[in-house]
Formats: sequence, C-alpha cells, structure tokens
Amino acid sequence: MKVEKILFVTQEITPFVPASPMGTAGQELLQSIQDKVKEIRTFTPLWGNINTRRNNLHEVIRLSGMNLIIDDTDHPLIIKVASLQSARMQVYFIENEDYFHNRLMTTDENGKEYSDNDERTIFFNLGVIEAIKKQRWCPEIIHCCGWFSALIPLYIRSAYKDEPSFRDSKIVISLFDDTYNEPFTEEFARKMLCKNMGMEDLGGMEIPTTYMELAKLAIRNCDGVIINGENIAPELVEYAKAQGKAIMNQATEEVGNKTYEFYSSLFE
Repeated sequence: MKVEKILFVTQEITPFVPASPMGTAGQELLQSIQDKVKEIRTFTPLWGNINTRRNNLHEVIRLSGMNLIIDDTDHPLIIKVASLQSARMQVYFIENEDYFHNRLMTTDENGKEYSDNDERTIFFNLGVIEAIKKQRWCPEIIHCCGWFSALIPLYIRSAYKDEPSFRDSKIVISLFDDTYNEPFTEEFARKMLCKNMGMEDLGGMEIPTTYMELAKLAIRNCDGVIINGENIAPELVEYAKAQGKAIMNQATEEVGNKTYEFYSSLFE
C-alpha cells in the first residue's frame, strides 16, 4: 500500500523550540519524506517559549472556537499555524491560555515540572484529534513523538474508534529518552477518560501515573514502535516485543526511506 497521508504529532519540533534530539529528528524526518507522500499534517503544542511574531503564527479560525471539557471545566481550543520553511509545509499549534500561554514547556524556568502537566497533555491530545475530525481528514499513519502525545493511541483505539477519520489509521510511536519525574495523581484516570470511556479501556493496565506506565499504554494501543537512540528503557523495548508490535531502530542514515518503508509494512 502506498502511504499518502500522515498525521505527525510531536512534543517539540525544531526550529520553533530549542534544538533537541526529538525536535531535530522530527524536522529531519519531515524533510526526508515530504516528497514520498501526498500530505503531512504536523501538530505540536504552542509552548510559551515559541515566539509567535517571529515565526509568523496566525490563528486558523475555522478550526478554533470549540471547547474541550477536562475535569468538568471548559477550556477553549485555539489553533494556530506557521510554515516549517526547511520542509516547505505547515505546522499546526495547539494553544490554550491556561495551559500554554506565558508558560514554558513541561518545566518552568527553574526546571520544576508543572503540576497540571496531566491536564495539559490531555488537552493537547484531544485538541489534535478534534482538529482532524473537524477537517474531515483521514490519515493513514498517525505518528506520535514524545510522552506528551502518548494518549493519542488510547483515544484513537477507544473513544474515537468509530470515527471515520481514524477507522483505518495505523499508529506509530517514537520512543525517545524523555520522561517526567513527578508521577501524576490517581485523579489522572478520571480526567483522561473522555466520552464513553471506562477503566476497561485501559485493558487491565494500571492507571498511567508514571512515565513507564503511560509509555506502555501507548505501546499497547499502537501498531508500530520506533526506537530513537540507545538510552531507551530496555523494559519498554521488551514490552513492545511481548506485545507483538512491529519495531524499527531509527538510523541516522536514510531516515526517510526506512521510516516510509516501516509505515508501509504496517499495512501488509
């Protein structure tokens, strides 16, 4: 099968935020596969350290305006867009005044993790899904990078499993050497279970309060796993193997060709 439509959801991407292994890998992958596919739509959070004026971000009115309910509170969803010049494509940014405006990434200026990172990641994941629904777009591959996008596989396989946009999608997650140190509270399960979801949608797994539990939940609900780097927790790699997931070790050379072949193999 020729893969033509890819939804790329990443925690961070260069050059909008300071260079990092994840941000650079995402940028290089998009550049290398853009000529192989018909359309790529990329989503990332509008972190507070992204300069909207310098990067010429502007609001996408037709996608903004809806509210997402988290913990019984309405949170307005704003979506902005800018151009990734190196790849000649657009990047969509998920924004909310409470969760992202005037705040940094997952930690503050002192390196302390934000106490509401659990709600922030829920908002980001649901925001991406609702935006794709509103566009009535049907990606064949949904590629998630970083723990901040780790709920998307669960939502696609449960709350949105009958949604036409995602019915035939294959999900890939890239594992990086990223983590969070402060576990989420037990309330995370209540907050994250949207629509008609219940604890049974976790498939008997623990409430994902720690990074390892959240990563395993993502692996369980995906089709393929890409290992980025040599410092990925062996426990996660073994879990992916035990779950029978397709696995690819990301090489620096021929990144586009190998990743595109990996996408295609998931439909065989």
